[in-house]
Amino acid sequence: MDPCQFYKCLSDETRLKSLLIIAELGEACVCHLMTALAIEQPKISRHLAELRKHGVVIDDRRGKWVYYQLHPDLPQWAKTVIDDTRRNNRPYFEQALTQLRTL
Repeated sequence: MDPCQFYKCLSDETRLKSLLIIAELGEACVCHLMTALAIEQPKISRHLAELRKHGVVIDDRRGKWVYYQLHPDLPQWAKTVIDDTRRNNRPYFEQALTQLRTL
């Protein structure tokens, strides 16, 4: 994985919050991310496609829904960056998690 591309993926707020939610939950459906981030489906899907294109996440289609999780082959250094960011910046995405819990 190219570190420059990895950090570019994380440089967008929608992609970063989506990734932190996915890391927190283990997986997340597009519909869940739409609710959590209050973003329309085409926009969230476009950002998730960017993460998938660079090997940060994988998708799994289940009926009409698409679920995303961290790519199992993500290098350890990238997993560490995501996990450290998730653990040490809860206030950054806590509101989105609260939105999910109200479902």
